[in-house]
Amino acid sequence: MFRAFRLLSSDVFLIRALLAVIALAAFSHAHAAAYVTKHCDDLEGKTVPASIIGLPTRGATIVSAWVVKAAAPGNRNGEYCRITGFIKALLDTTPDIRFEVNLPSRWNGRALQMGGGGYNGTIVSGTEPMSFAPDSTPLARGYATFGSDSGHVGNSGRADFAVNDEAIINFGFGHLKKTRDVALALIQMGYGRAPEKTYFAGGSTGGREGFTVIERFPNDYDGVIANAPAINFSGVRLMGVLVGQASYAKPGGFVGLAQQRRVFETVVRECDRLDGAADGIVSNVEACRKLEPQIIASLRCANGQRPSLRDSCLSDAQIDTLETLRDGVSLPYPLAYDVDTYPGYNVFQGVDFSGTLGLGDSPTLLNPPTFAANGYLFAQGDAYVRYFVTRDLAFNSLTLDLDNPGRFRQRLTTLAYTVGAMNPDFSAFIAHGGKLIAMHGLADEVISPNQTIAFYHGLIDRYGQDSVDSFMRLYMVPGFQHGNGVFVPAWDELGALDEWVSKGVAPETLIGSDIAPATNGRTRPICRYPNYPRYLGHGNINVAANFRCVEP
Repeated sequence: MFRAFRLLSSDVFLIRALLAVIALAAFSHAHAAAYVTKHCDDLEGKTVPASIIGLPTRGATIVSAWVVKAAAPGNRNGEYCRITGFIKALLDTTPDIRFEVNLPSRWNGRALQMGGGGYNGTIVSGTEPMSFAPDSTPLARGYATFGSDSGHVGNSGRADFAVNDEAIINFGFGHLKKTRDVALALIQMGYGRAPEKTYFAGGSTGGREGFTVIERFPNDYDGVIANAPAINFSGVRLMGVLVGQASYAKPGGFVGLAQQRRVFETVVRECDRLDGAADGIVSNVEACRKLEPQIIASLRCANGQRPSLRDSCLSDAQIDTLETLRDGVSLPYPLAYDVDTYPGYNVFQGVDFSGTLGLGDSPTLLNPPTFAANGYLFAQGDAYVRYFVTRDLAFNSLTLDLDNPGRFRQRLTTLAYTVGAMNPDFSAFIAHGGKLIAMHGLADEVISPNQTIAFYHGLIDRYGQDSVDSFMRLYMVPGFQHGNGVFVPAWDELGALDEWVSKGVAPETLIGSDIAPATNGRTRPICRYPNYPRYLGHGNINVAANFRCVEP
Protein backbone atom coordinates (compact mmCIF):
# COMPACT_ATOMS: atom_id res chain seq x y z
CA MET A 1 0.00 0.00 0.00
CA PHE A 2 1.08 3.58 -0.59
CA ARG A 3 1.33 5.81 2.44
CA ALA A 4 -0.30 9.22 2.03
CA PHE A 5 1.50 12.30 3.24
CA ARG A 6 0.99 16.07 3.03
CA LEU A 7 3.46 18.81 2.30
CA LEU A 8 4.31 21.23 5.02
CA SER A 9 4.24 24.91 4.13
CA SER A 10 8.04 24.98 4.43
CA ASP A 11 8.26 22.14 1.88
CA VAL A 12 6.06 24.03 -0.56
CA PHE A 13 8.22 27.13 -0.18
CA LEU A 14 11.39 25.09 -0.78
CA ILE A 15 9.99 23.46 -3.92
CA ARG A 16 8.80 26.80 -5.32
CA ALA A 17 12.22 28.31 -4.66
CA LEU A 18 13.95 25.40 -6.37
CA LEU A 19 11.70 25.66 -9.42
CA ALA A 20 12.42 29.39 -9.59
CA VAL A 21 16.16 28.76 -9.52
CA ILE A 22 15.86 26.16 -12.30
CA ALA A 23 13.75 28.52 -14.42
CA LEU A 24 16.18 31.39 -13.84
CA ALA A 25 19.12 29.19 -14.80
CA ALA A 26 17.38 28.07 -17.99
CA PHE A 27 16.55 31.68 -18.86
CA SER A 28 20.11 32.75 -18.08
CA HIS A 29 21.62 30.08 -20.37
CA ALA A 30 19.20 30.85 -23.20
CA HIS A 31 19.75 34.60 -22.80
CA ALA A 32 23.53 34.15 -22.80
CA ALA A 33 23.40 32.04 -25.95
CA ALA A 34 21.17 34.55 -27.71
CA TYR A 35 23.38 37.44 -26.59
CA VAL A 36 26.64 35.88 -27.83
CA THR A 37 25.05 35.23 -31.23
CA LYS A 38 23.42 38.63 -31.56
CA HIS A 39 26.38 40.68 -30.37
CA CYS A 40 29.29 38.62 -31.68
CA ASP A 41 30.11 41.11 -34.44
CA ASP A 42 30.21 43.91 -31.88
CA LEU A 43 33.36 42.42 -30.33
CA GLU A 44 35.44 43.22 -33.39
CA GLY A 45 37.89 46.02 -32.64
CA LYS A 46 37.41 45.74 -28.88
CA THR A 47 40.47 45.65 -26.64
CA VAL A 48 41.42 43.83 -23.46
CA PRO A 49 43.54 46.04 -21.19
CA ALA A 50 46.93 44.85 -20.01
CA SER A 51 45.79 45.39 -16.42
CA ILE A 52 43.62 42.25 -16.44
CA ILE A 53 46.29 40.02 -17.98
CA GLY A 54 48.35 38.29 -15.30
CA LEU A 55 51.72 38.64 -17.05
CA PRO A 56 53.22 41.78 -18.60
CA THR A 57 51.86 42.67 -22.06
CA ARG A 58 50.63 45.75 -23.89
CA GLY A 59 47.06 44.48 -23.96
CA ALA A 60 45.05 42.55 -26.54
CA THR A 61 43.08 43.57 -29.61
CA ILE A 62 40.20 41.72 -31.28
CA VAL A 63 40.89 41.58 -35.02
CA SER A 64 37.74 39.77 -36.11
CA ALA A 65 34.55 38.38 -34.63
CA TRP A 66 31.72 36.75 -36.54
CA VAL A 67 29.05 34.09 -36.17
CA VAL A 68 29.78 30.77 -37.84
CA LYS A 69 26.40 29.26 -38.68
CA ALA A 70 25.73 25.62 -37.90
CA ALA A 71 25.06 24.97 -41.59
CA ALA A 72 28.27 26.65 -42.82
CA PRO A 73 30.24 24.41 -45.23
CA GLY A 74 32.69 22.19 -43.39
CA ASN A 75 31.49 23.28 -39.94
CA ARG A 76 31.08 20.39 -37.53
CA ASN A 77 30.83 22.52 -34.40
CA GLY A 78 27.30 23.91 -34.43
CA GLU A 79 26.73 27.66 -34.29
CA TYR A 80 29.44 29.67 -32.56
CA CYS A 81 31.07 33.08 -32.35
CA ARG A 82 34.61 32.94 -33.69
CA ILE A 83 37.02 35.56 -32.34
CA THR A 84 40.59 36.15 -33.46
CA GLY A 85 43.10 38.66 -32.18
CA PHE A 86 46.57 39.29 -30.87
CA ILE A 87 48.25 40.04 -27.54
CA LYS A 88 50.82 42.78 -27.93
CA ALA A 89 54.36 41.88 -26.84
CA LEU A 90 56.34 44.20 -24.61
CA LEU A 91 58.99 44.83 -27.26
CA ASP A 92 58.36 45.80 -30.86
CA THR A 93 61.02 43.28 -31.87
CA THR A 94 59.07 40.40 -30.27
CA PRO A 95 56.27 38.69 -32.22
CA ASP A 96 52.78 39.16 -30.81
CA ILE A 97 50.74 36.21 -29.54
CA ARG A 98 47.98 35.39 -31.99
CA PHE A 99 44.93 33.66 -30.54
CA GLU A 100 41.48 32.32 -31.33
CA VAL A 101 38.46 32.04 -29.02
CA ASN A 102 35.23 30.23 -29.90
CA LEU A 103 31.97 30.85 -28.03
CA PRO A 104 29.30 28.25 -28.82
CA SER A 105 25.64 29.28 -28.88
CA ARG A 106 24.85 26.17 -26.84
CA TRP A 107 27.39 26.70 -24.07
CA ASN A 108 27.85 24.10 -21.34
CA GLY A 109 29.41 26.61 -18.95
CA ARG A 110 32.92 25.24 -19.39
CA ALA A 111 36.08 26.56 -21.05
CA LEU A 112 38.87 24.52 -22.60
CA GLN A 113 42.32 25.81 -23.52
CA MET A 114 43.94 23.58 -26.13
CA GLY A 115 47.71 23.14 -26.30
CA GLY A 116 50.03 23.11 -29.29
CA GLY A 117 52.66 20.80 -30.74
CA GLY A 118 56.33 20.85 -31.67
CA TYR A 119 57.57 24.42 -31.54
CA ASN A 120 53.99 25.68 -31.99
CA GLY A 121 54.01 28.66 -34.37
CA THR A 122 50.50 28.11 -35.74
CA ILE A 123 47.29 29.22 -34.05
CA VAL A 124 45.51 26.45 -32.18
CA SER A 125 42.02 27.20 -33.44
CA GLY A 126 40.05 25.19 -30.89
CA THR A 127 37.71 24.01 -33.67
CA GLU A 128 39.32 20.61 -34.22
CA PRO A 129 38.82 17.33 -32.33
CA MET A 130 41.12 16.54 -29.46
CA SER A 131 43.82 13.98 -30.10
CA PHE A 132 42.54 10.42 -29.67
CA ALA A 133 38.91 11.60 -29.75
CA PRO A 134 38.26 11.99 -33.48
CA ASP A 135 34.49 11.58 -33.43
CA SER A 136 33.58 14.93 -31.89
CA THR A 137 35.01 18.32 -31.05
CA PRO A 138 34.91 19.98 -27.62
CA LEU A 139 33.32 23.03 -29.30
CA ALA A 140 30.47 20.87 -30.62
CA ARG A 141 30.00 19.51 -27.10
CA GLY A 142 29.43 23.03 -25.80
CA TYR A 143 32.87 24.01 -24.55
CA ALA A 144 34.14 27.52 -25.14
CA THR A 145 37.52 26.75 -26.68
CA PHE A 146 40.67 28.77 -27.20
CA GLY A 147 44.34 28.50 -28.14
CA SER A 148 47.26 30.49 -29.52
CA ASP A 149 50.42 30.26 -31.62
CA SER A 150 52.56 30.63 -28.44
CA GLY A 151 54.02 33.92 -29.65
CA HIS A 152 55.73 33.25 -32.96
CA VAL A 153 54.94 32.22 -36.53
CA GLY A 154 56.25 29.06 -38.14
CA ASN A 155 56.77 25.49 -36.95
CA SER A 156 59.66 24.37 -39.13
CA GLY A 157 61.54 22.61 -36.34
CA ARG A 158 64.42 25.09 -36.70
CA ALA A 159 63.37 27.13 -33.66
CA ASP A 160 64.58 30.43 -35.11
CA PHE A 161 62.26 32.36 -32.78
CA ALA A 162 64.60 31.44 -29.91
CA VAL A 163 67.00 34.26 -30.76
CA ASN A 164 64.45 36.49 -28.96
CA ASP A 165 64.31 36.21 -25.16
CA GLU A 166 60.71 37.41 -24.81
CA ALA A 167 59.65 34.91 -27.47
CA ILE A 168 61.33 32.09 -25.52
CA ILE A 169 59.44 33.14 -22.37
CA ASN A 170 56.17 33.22 -24.30
CA PHE A 171 56.86 29.78 -25.78
CA GLY A 172 57.91 28.38 -22.42
CA PHE A 173 54.97 29.58 -20.33
CA GLY A 174 53.95 33.17 -20.99
CA HIS A 175 51.48 32.57 -23.81
CA LEU A 176 49.51 30.14 -21.65
CA LYS A 177 48.63 32.66 -18.96
CA LYS A 178 48.23 35.59 -21.33
CA THR A 179 45.90 33.71 -23.68
CA ARG A 180 43.90 32.26 -20.82
CA ASP A 181 43.28 35.65 -19.21
CA VAL A 182 42.24 37.26 -22.50
CA ALA A 183 39.97 34.32 -23.36
CA LEU A 184 38.20 34.44 -20.00
CA ALA A 185 37.66 38.18 -20.44
CA LEU A 186 36.03 37.50 -23.83
CA ILE A 187 33.92 34.71 -22.36
CA GLN A 188 32.73 37.17 -19.73
CA MET A 189 31.91 39.70 -22.47
CA GLY A 190 30.11 37.10 -24.55
CA TYR A 191 28.02 35.34 -21.92
CA GLY A 192 27.96 37.84 -19.09
CA ARG A 193 29.56 35.36 -16.70
CA ALA A 194 32.75 33.43 -16.13
CA PRO A 195 33.07 29.69 -16.85
CA GLU A 196 32.04 27.30 -14.14
CA LYS A 197 35.04 25.11 -14.93
CA THR A 198 38.21 25.79 -16.90
CA TYR A 199 40.27 22.96 -18.35
CA PHE A 200 43.50 22.53 -20.31
CA ALA A 201 44.28 19.73 -22.77
CA GLY A 202 47.30 18.99 -24.93
CA GLY A 203 49.84 16.45 -26.08
CA SER A 204 53.63 16.47 -26.53
CA THR A 205 54.42 20.20 -26.35
CA GLY A 206 50.80 20.58 -25.29
CA GLY A 207 51.40 17.95 -22.60
CA ARG A 208 54.34 19.98 -21.31
CA GLU A 209 52.06 23.00 -21.36
CA GLY A 210 49.53 21.06 -19.29
CA PHE A 211 52.09 20.36 -16.57
CA THR A 212 53.30 23.96 -16.89
CA VAL A 213 49.91 25.48 -16.04
CA ILE A 214 49.65 23.16 -13.03
CA GLU A 215 53.04 24.27 -11.74
CA ARG A 216 52.89 27.98 -12.62
CA PHE A 217 49.18 28.89 -12.64
CA PRO A 218 47.54 26.26 -10.41
CA ASN A 219 44.49 28.31 -9.45
CA ASP A 220 43.52 29.02 -13.06
CA TYR A 221 42.52 25.47 -14.01
CA ASP A 222 40.16 22.89 -12.54
CA GLY A 223 41.45 20.02 -14.63
CA VAL A 224 44.26 19.16 -17.04
CA ILE A 225 44.82 16.52 -19.72
CA ALA A 226 48.50 15.99 -20.58
CA ASN A 227 49.44 13.37 -23.16
CA ALA A 228 53.04 12.37 -23.97
CA PRO A 229 54.23 15.42 -22.03
CA ALA A 230 57.62 16.88 -23.01
CA ILE A 231 58.12 18.04 -19.43
CA ASN A 232 61.92 17.73 -19.43
CA PHE A 233 62.36 19.81 -22.57
CA SER A 234 66.08 20.39 -22.15
CA GLY A 235 66.59 16.72 -21.35
CA VAL A 236 64.98 15.44 -24.52
CA ARG A 237 66.91 17.93 -26.65
CA LEU A 238 70.22 16.93 -25.06
CA MET A 239 69.21 13.31 -25.58
CA GLY A 240 69.00 14.12 -29.28
CA VAL A 241 72.49 15.60 -29.22
CA LEU A 242 73.90 12.44 -27.60
CA VAL A 243 72.22 10.22 -30.18
CA GLY A 244 73.61 12.39 -32.97
CA GLN A 245 77.10 12.19 -31.52
CA ALA A 246 76.85 8.40 -31.21
CA SER A 247 75.51 8.13 -34.78
CA TYR A 248 77.77 10.57 -36.59
CA ALA A 249 80.81 11.42 -34.44
CA LYS A 250 81.83 7.77 -34.04
CA PRO A 251 82.77 5.57 -37.01
CA GLY A 252 79.99 3.19 -37.99
CA GLY A 253 77.61 4.42 -35.30
CA PHE A 254 74.65 5.19 -37.56
CA VAL A 255 71.89 2.56 -37.37
CA GLY A 256 70.35 2.06 -40.81
CA LEU A 257 66.70 1.48 -41.62
CA ALA A 258 67.17 -2.27 -42.07
CA GLN A 259 68.75 -2.57 -38.64
CA GLN A 260 66.12 -0.31 -37.06
CA ARG A 261 63.39 -2.51 -38.44
CA ARG A 262 65.15 -5.69 -37.38
CA VAL A 263 65.37 -4.48 -33.78
CA PHE A 264 61.62 -3.87 -33.70
CA GLU A 265 60.75 -7.19 -35.34
CA THR A 266 63.07 -9.12 -33.02
CA VAL A 267 61.56 -7.54 -29.93
CA VAL A 268 58.01 -8.27 -31.09
CA ARG A 269 58.94 -11.89 -31.83
CA GLU A 270 60.44 -12.33 -28.35
CA CYS A 271 58.00 -10.26 -26.27
CA ASP A 272 54.62 -10.14 -28.00
CA ARG A 273 53.19 -13.18 -26.20
CA LEU A 274 54.31 -12.10 -22.74
CA ASP A 275 50.82 -10.64 -22.23
CA GLY A 276 49.15 -13.88 -23.34
CA ALA A 277 48.18 -12.56 -26.76
CA ALA A 278 49.88 -12.68 -30.16
CA ASP A 279 48.58 -9.30 -31.31
CA GLY A 280 51.70 -7.37 -32.34
CA ILE A 281 51.65 -5.32 -29.12
CA VAL A 282 54.39 -5.56 -26.49
CA SER A 283 52.21 -5.00 -23.45
CA ASN A 284 54.25 -6.56 -20.65
CA VAL A 285 57.18 -4.17 -21.01
CA GLU A 286 58.80 -5.10 -17.70
CA ALA A 287 58.90 -8.80 -18.55
CA CYS A 288 60.32 -7.91 -21.95
CA ARG A 289 63.02 -5.82 -20.27
CA LYS A 290 64.32 -8.97 -18.57
CA LEU A 291 64.90 -10.51 -22.01
CA GLU A 292 66.98 -7.55 -23.18
CA PRO A 293 70.43 -9.25 -22.92
CA GLN A 294 69.39 -12.14 -25.15
CA ILE A 295 67.67 -9.79 -27.59
CA ILE A 296 70.82 -7.70 -27.95
CA ALA A 297 72.92 -10.83 -28.35
CA SER A 298 70.71 -12.05 -31.19
CA LEU A 299 71.00 -8.68 -32.95
CA ARG A 300 74.79 -8.36 -32.73
CA CYS A 301 76.89 -9.29 -35.76
CA ALA A 302 79.37 -12.13 -35.35
CA ASN A 303 82.45 -10.82 -33.55
CA GLY A 304 80.83 -7.37 -33.43
CA GLN A 305 81.93 -6.60 -36.98
CA ARG A 306 80.13 -4.21 -39.31
CA PRO A 307 77.24 -5.83 -41.20
CA SER A 308 77.55 -6.61 -44.87
CA LEU A 309 75.24 -5.07 -47.45
CA ARG A 310 73.12 -8.22 -47.42
CA ASP A 311 72.33 -8.59 -43.74
CA SER A 312 70.81 -6.48 -40.98
CA CYS A 313 72.74 -7.50 -37.90
CA LEU A 314 74.21 -4.70 -35.78
CA SER A 315 77.84 -3.85 -35.21
CA ASP A 316 79.24 -2.99 -31.79
CA ALA A 317 79.17 0.70 -32.71
CA GLN A 318 75.50 0.48 -33.72
CA ILE A 319 74.62 -1.39 -30.52
CA ASP A 320 76.39 1.39 -28.61
CA THR A 321 74.17 3.98 -30.33
CA LEU A 322 71.01 2.11 -29.34
CA GLU A 323 72.27 1.66 -25.78
CA THR A 324 72.94 5.40 -25.61
CA LEU A 325 69.30 5.91 -26.56
CA ARG A 326 68.23 3.36 -23.97
CA ASP A 327 70.37 4.75 -21.14
CA GLY A 328 69.39 8.40 -21.55
CA VAL A 329 71.21 11.47 -20.32
CA SER A 330 73.15 11.70 -17.06
CA LEU A 331 74.83 15.03 -16.30
CA PRO A 332 77.44 15.77 -13.61
CA TYR A 333 75.58 19.01 -12.77
CA PRO A 334 71.92 19.87 -12.18
CA LEU A 335 69.56 21.73 -14.48
CA ALA A 336 66.26 23.16 -13.26
CA TYR A 337 64.87 21.77 -9.98
CA ASP A 338 68.06 19.70 -9.47
CA VAL A 339 67.21 17.46 -12.40
CA ASP A 340 70.39 15.95 -13.87
CA THR A 341 69.01 13.02 -15.90
CA TYR A 342 66.74 12.23 -18.79
CA PRO A 343 65.58 8.59 -18.69
CA GLY A 344 66.06 6.70 -21.94
CA TYR A 345 63.64 4.97 -24.29
CA ASN A 346 62.21 1.46 -24.44
CA VAL A 347 64.53 0.66 -27.36
CA PHE A 348 64.43 -3.10 -26.81
CA GLN A 349 60.81 -3.22 -25.59
CA GLY A 350 58.81 -2.42 -28.71
CA VAL A 351 59.72 1.02 -30.08
CA ASP A 352 59.90 1.23 -33.87
CA PHE A 353 62.54 3.81 -34.77
CA SER A 354 62.18 3.31 -38.53
CA GLY A 355 59.26 5.72 -38.96
CA THR A 356 59.13 9.41 -39.89
CA LEU A 357 59.97 10.45 -36.31
CA GLY A 358 62.69 7.85 -35.90
CA LEU A 359 66.45 7.73 -36.34
CA GLY A 360 66.60 8.72 -40.01
CA ASP A 361 67.78 6.87 -43.08
CA SER A 362 71.18 8.33 -43.98
CA PRO A 363 74.71 7.66 -42.68
CA THR A 364 75.64 11.05 -44.16
CA LEU A 365 75.18 14.04 -41.88
CA LEU A 366 73.48 17.00 -43.53
CA ASN A 367 73.99 20.60 -42.44
CA PRO A 368 71.59 21.34 -40.90
CA PRO A 369 70.44 17.79 -40.14
CA THR A 370 66.93 16.83 -41.24
CA PHE A 371 64.30 14.60 -39.68
CA ALA A 372 64.21 12.24 -42.65
CA ALA A 373 67.96 11.84 -43.14
CA ASN A 374 69.44 12.20 -39.66
CA GLY A 375 66.55 11.50 -37.31
CA TYR A 376 64.00 13.54 -35.44
CA LEU A 377 65.76 13.52 -32.08
CA PHE A 378 69.12 14.67 -33.45
CA ALA A 379 67.69 17.28 -35.82
CA GLN A 380 65.71 18.81 -32.96
CA GLY A 381 68.63 18.57 -30.56
CA ASP A 382 70.93 20.26 -33.07
CA ALA A 383 68.44 23.10 -33.60
CA TYR A 384 68.12 23.51 -29.84
CA VAL A 385 71.88 23.89 -29.45
CA ARG A 386 72.20 26.37 -32.31
CA TYR A 387 69.15 28.55 -31.64
CA PHE A 388 68.41 28.25 -27.91
CA VAL A 389 71.79 27.55 -26.34
CA THR A 390 74.67 28.97 -28.37
CA ARG A 391 72.70 31.26 -30.69
CA ASP A 392 75.39 30.48 -33.21
CA LEU A 393 73.95 28.95 -36.38
CA ALA A 394 77.42 27.75 -37.42
CA PHE A 395 77.96 25.83 -34.16
CA ASN A 396 78.59 22.10 -34.60
CA SER A 397 76.51 20.30 -31.98
CA LEU A 398 78.65 17.17 -32.41
CA THR A 399 81.42 19.05 -30.59
CA LEU A 400 79.34 20.05 -27.55
CA ASP A 401 80.68 18.29 -24.46
CA LEU A 402 77.58 17.82 -22.33
CA ASP A 403 79.60 16.81 -19.28
CA ASN A 404 81.68 19.99 -19.53
CA PRO A 405 79.68 22.58 -21.48
CA GLY A 406 81.82 25.46 -20.21
CA ARG A 407 80.26 28.87 -20.81
CA PHE A 408 76.99 27.23 -21.91
CA ARG A 409 76.30 25.51 -18.59
CA GLN A 410 74.37 28.41 -17.04
CA ARG A 411 72.47 28.89 -20.26
CA LEU A 412 71.35 25.25 -20.18
CA THR A 413 70.09 25.67 -16.62
CA THR A 414 68.26 28.92 -17.37
CA LEU A 415 66.55 27.40 -20.38
CA ALA A 416 65.47 24.38 -18.34
CA TYR A 417 63.63 26.70 -15.95
CA THR A 418 62.02 28.72 -18.75
CA VAL A 419 60.98 25.90 -21.09
CA GLY A 420 60.17 22.83 -19.06
CA ALA A 421 57.82 21.54 -16.42
CA MET A 422 59.91 19.63 -13.90
CA ASN A 423 58.83 21.51 -10.77
CA PRO A 424 57.60 18.77 -8.39
CA ASP A 425 55.61 21.22 -6.22
CA PHE A 426 51.94 20.51 -6.98
CA SER A 427 50.71 21.66 -3.57
CA ALA A 428 48.74 24.69 -4.83
CA PHE A 429 47.03 22.62 -7.56
CA ILE A 430 46.13 19.98 -4.99
CA ALA A 431 44.75 22.61 -2.61
CA HIS A 432 42.73 24.09 -5.47
CA GLY A 433 41.11 20.69 -6.03
CA GLY A 434 42.57 20.32 -9.52
CA LYS A 435 42.61 16.99 -11.36
CA LEU A 436 45.16 15.65 -13.85
CA ILE A 437 44.85 12.86 -16.40
CA ALA A 438 48.16 11.98 -18.05
CA MET A 439 48.67 9.43 -20.82
CA HIS A 440 51.84 8.25 -22.56
CA GLY A 441 52.65 5.52 -25.05
CA LEU A 442 55.17 2.97 -23.83
CA ALA A 443 56.55 2.77 -27.39
CA ASP A 444 57.00 6.54 -27.81
CA GLU A 445 60.03 7.28 -29.96
CA VAL A 446 60.01 11.08 -29.48
CA ILE A 447 59.36 11.75 -25.78
CA SER A 448 60.59 9.09 -23.38
CA PRO A 449 57.70 7.50 -21.46
CA ASN A 450 60.18 6.71 -18.71
CA GLN A 451 60.52 10.41 -17.91
CA THR A 452 56.76 10.63 -17.33
CA ILE A 453 56.91 7.53 -15.13
CA ALA A 454 59.88 8.93 -13.18
CA PHE A 455 58.07 12.22 -12.54
CA TYR A 456 54.99 10.32 -11.35
CA HIS A 457 57.09 8.32 -8.90
CA GLY A 458 58.63 11.60 -7.71
CA LEU A 459 55.15 12.91 -6.91
CA ILE A 460 54.40 9.74 -4.94
CA ASP A 461 57.65 10.12 -3.00
CA ARG A 462 56.70 13.71 -2.20
CA TYR A 463 52.97 13.41 -1.44
CA GLY A 464 52.26 9.70 -0.91
CA GLN A 465 50.25 7.31 -3.09
CA ASP A 466 46.85 8.19 -1.60
CA SER A 467 47.33 11.91 -2.14
CA VAL A 468 48.52 11.43 -5.72
CA ASP A 469 45.55 9.15 -6.40
CA SER A 470 43.26 11.94 -5.24
CA PHE A 471 44.33 14.29 -8.04
CA MET A 472 46.13 12.29 -10.76
CA ARG A 473 45.59 9.37 -13.08
CA LEU A 474 48.47 8.03 -15.21
CA TYR A 475 47.79 5.73 -18.16
CA MET A 476 50.72 4.10 -19.98
CA VAL A 477 49.57 2.62 -23.30
CA PRO A 478 51.41 -0.39 -24.81
CA GLY A 479 52.18 -0.24 -28.52
CA PHE A 480 51.46 3.47 -28.78
CA GLN A 481 54.23 5.66 -30.19
CA HIS A 482 54.14 9.44 -30.69
CA GLY A 483 50.78 9.68 -32.42
CA ASN A 484 51.22 6.42 -34.31
CA GLY A 485 52.15 2.82 -33.54
CA VAL A 486 50.68 -0.66 -33.61
CA PHE A 487 47.95 0.51 -31.23
CA VAL A 488 46.60 4.06 -31.33
CA PRO A 489 43.89 4.63 -28.71
CA ALA A 490 40.71 6.62 -29.22
CA TRP A 491 39.00 7.38 -25.92
CA ASP A 492 37.05 10.13 -24.21
CA GLU A 493 39.62 11.77 -21.96
CA LEU A 494 37.70 15.04 -21.76
CA GLY A 495 34.54 13.28 -20.63
CA ALA A 496 36.53 11.37 -18.00
CA LEU A 497 38.11 14.58 -16.73
CA ASP A 498 34.81 16.45 -16.55
CA GLU A 499 33.16 13.57 -14.68
CA TRP A 500 36.00 13.64 -12.16
CA VAL A 501 36.02 17.42 -11.68
CA SER A 502 32.27 18.03 -11.80
CA LYS A 503 30.89 14.88 -10.20
CA GLY A 504 33.80 13.45 -8.25
CA VAL A 505 33.83 10.24 -10.31
CA ALA A 506 37.51 9.35 -10.59
CA PRO A 507 38.45 7.39 -13.75
CA GLU A 508 39.77 3.87 -13.37
CA THR A 509 40.22 1.43 -16.26
CA LEU A 510 39.07 3.03 -19.51
CA ILE A 511 38.44 1.50 -22.92
CA GLY A 512 40.45 2.51 -25.97
CA SER A 513 39.38 1.82 -29.55
CA ASP A 514 42.27 1.30 -31.95
CA ILE A 515 42.44 3.83 -34.79
CA ALA A 516 45.65 2.44 -36.33
CA PRO A 517 44.74 1.74 -39.98
CA ALA A 518 45.74 -1.93 -39.97
CA THR A 519 43.79 -2.83 -36.82
CA ASN A 520 41.09 -0.17 -36.74
CA GLY A 521 38.27 -0.91 -34.33
CA ARG A 522 39.85 -3.43 -31.98
CA THR A 523 39.56 -2.45 -28.33
CA ARG A 524 41.80 -2.74 -25.31
CA PRO A 525 41.60 -1.71 -21.67
CA ILE A 526 43.52 1.49 -20.97
CA CYS A 527 45.02 0.55 -17.63
CA ARG A 528 46.13 2.74 -14.78
CA TYR A 529 49.88 2.61 -14.32
CA PRO A 530 51.62 0.32 -13.42
CA ASN A 531 49.11 -2.22 -14.73
CA TYR A 532 48.98 -3.53 -18.29
CA PRO A 533 46.24 -5.38 -20.26
CA ARG A 534 46.64 -9.18 -20.19
CA TYR A 535 44.63 -11.55 -22.39
CA LEU A 536 42.44 -13.96 -20.43
CA GLY A 537 43.21 -16.77 -22.87
CA HIS A 538 39.75 -17.08 -24.41
CA GLY A 539 37.35 -15.01 -26.46
CA ASN A 540 37.88 -12.58 -29.31
CA ILE A 541 41.40 -11.17 -29.11
CA ASN A 542 40.16 -7.85 -30.53
CA VAL A 543 37.66 -7.18 -27.71
CA ALA A 544 38.68 -5.38 -24.51
CA ALA A 545 36.33 -7.48 -22.37
CA ASN A 546 38.67 -10.44 -22.89
CA PHE A 547 41.58 -8.64 -21.22
CA ARG A 548 42.24 -7.68 -17.61
CA CYS A 549 44.50 -5.00 -16.17
CA VAL A 550 47.16 -6.73 -14.09
CA GLU A 551 50.41 -5.82 -12.38
CA PRO A 552 53.60 -6.57 -14.33
